[in-house]
Amino acid sequence: MEWLRTEIPPVPKSINHASQNLALKHGDERSDGFAYPSRRNERSRQSAAVDVDIVAAHEAGTIWGLFCERVRRSPADIAYRDYDPVTRTWCHHTWQAIAEHARRFRAALAREKLVAGDRVAILLPNGVDWVSLDMAAHALGLIVVGLYPHDNAASNAYILGHSGARLVLLDNEARWQSLWPFRSEFPSLECVWIRDVTVGICRSISEPRVRELAPLVSIGSEPLPPRPVAPSDLATLIYTSGTTGRPKGVMLSHFAMLWNAEGAVAIIPPQRDDVFLSVLPLAHAFERTVGYYLPMMGGSTVAYARSPEHLPEDLITIRPTAMLGVPLLYERISVTIRANVAGSWVKRALLRFAASLGWRRFEAVQRRKSRGLTARWLGPLLKQYVSEPMLTAFGGRLRVAISGGAPLDQGVAQLLIGLGLPLIEGYGLTEAAPVVAANELDDNMPGSVGYPLQGVEVKLSPEGELLVRSPSMMIGYWKDADATARVLDRSGWLSTGDLGEIRDGRIFIRSRLREIIVLSVGEKVNPNVVEAELTRDWLFKQAVVVGDRRPFLVAIIVLNADAWRRFAAEKGLDPEWPNRDTSKLELLARIVPLLAALPRYAQVRAVHLTLEPWTIEAGLLTPTLKVKRDVVQQKFAAEISALYAEPPLGRRSE
Repeated sequence: MEWLRTEIPPVPKSINHASQNLALKHGDERSDGFAYPSRRNERSRQSAAVDVDIVAAHEAGTIWGLFCERVRRSPADIAYRDYDPVTRTWCHHTWQAIAEHARRFRAALAREKLVAGDRVAILLPNGVDWVSLDMAAHALGLIVVGLYPHDNAASNAYILGHSGARLVLLDNEARWQSLWPFRSEFPSLECVWIRDVTVGICRSISEPRVRELAPLVSIGSEPLPPRPVAPSDLATLIYTSGTTGRPKGVMLSHFAMLWNAEGAVAIIPPQRDDVFLSVLPLAHAFERTVGYYLPMMGGSTVAYARSPEHLPEDLITIRPTAMLGVPLLYERISVTIRANVAGSWVKRALLRFAASLGWRRFEAVQRRKSRGLTARWLGPLLKQYVSEPMLTAFGGRLRVAISGGAPLDQGVAQLLIGLGLPLIEGYGLTEAAPVVAANELDDNMPGSVGYPLQGVEVKLSPEGELLVRSPSMMIGYWKDADATARVLDRSGWLSTGDLGEIRDGRIFIRSRLREIIVLSVGEKVNPNVVEAELTRDWLFKQAVVVGDRRPFLVAIIVLNADAWRRFAAEKGLDPEWPNRDTSKLELLARIVPLLAALPRYAQVRAVHLTLEPWTIEAGLLTPTLKVKRDVVQQKFAAEISALYAEPPLGRRSE
């Protein structure tokens, strides 16, 4: 480990090591000229001092510095766990082992003659190779570009070209073959490393820049010494997955990501015995900062889930103490829980009762309501026989589950929290590296995204748009000064595009500013609210509501295929033809009570139904699983026109 000890950035002598895990108050500066966040309250400081061994942002300086310091402090601790499909076992990797792996990647990068500032792309599932190349690149002053493995080839080809990546690491040859037809998009790409090579297929690839990874990282040559990197230097390009237009490359510095990770430590103090289950791709800003760099700050273990299909098994095997997810993950868990009791009215009643009493208990703990005698006496019994068996599906020791990336449905939140899941919601943007605000377990208000991180400023524009100013703000959009100027003013305020409220310091996100539907009668509708109510029903898997400059709302709905077949059998409908009038009338009747609490103008008057799910591969979802509203409307343009061409079924058009 001598090679590593000589590369750790020096800690300023002015730092008191007895309190090195306590961050500095925003506004206080160290010799590097940067202000660092403080913990949000005294309770967090006490927790951090007792349970957490944090590598503070000012100690790390850069992402590579963070890694070196963590290896120095806990070389023999387990850093990562991943699954080996060959041996069918979970493997453990210590920090020292990862450091050696990263050293080999550094040596391989050195042989490619890359210079500081060059872009290196990673198109892999989460795992130790992702981490090792990331750290090796940062040690050499290279800029990392993360790509989504489940995104389509055209989108990834665009990012490779737009970023000007000179090298990319791919998971397999099939990936390269899918990119090859788009090779004109990325003329700067000179080196293609492929990790998993199948004998025979590689020979068909005659391009000289394509090489197998294993020999590259097995050569015993010494790596180049780490290059000087400043905290303000560009560390990564994270491409947004906006629902409209081409993705934009968000430029984030080392300081921005470390500042944000340390700010999030106040919400989720990472402990040495924590096990984070990594589900979201590392190309996602939320996973990169909170699921990767934050655990590294605290010396926690990160286990990489195999796939969405294997997630239930991985949860039971890994038994995580912390996990991050987008709302869709928790919605699917909620649907599974409800499906498990669908066949028995007794079980359904017990589930509702247990969740209701659990929610009442949660409200009492949060000091918003009294627990009540029923909850006091029956709550423990229902918890033992209803809630706890369901929570064992999460491994049985989860201390915090975080939802971010999009608004979390409140029905889902109430069910899971009522059953005892320690679930909190946060809010952020890639442009802010990314966390802006979050709830805390002991101060949790579902429906709100919590308070801003210490040092983050928020306010509302005259139109109600949430504006954010943060020390972890992006440098700007890569190669797009005009787009940067449109969202980031000279005072450092970022236009989020989200309509919000701020009550007693808490932030509530209401909708996207540009997604508001204005009906031809002048009424305004938030389509997200209507769609959330529709998809609360287990029969409706996905939905897009349409009606801008139209007299009423219509919806394009993807049916849950299995649920639809059961429903059609019960009603005597043809399961192969959901768009027949008889089927639509039944489904519209089912929709009416779902939207009963919404105004009359927010009711859906006509529907087009499909059994084909919207996917990333079809170009209808972003890599972060958000529906591309404009693309869906274009795909179903003829069907939407037909819905408005005739009066709504069973109703008189207004």
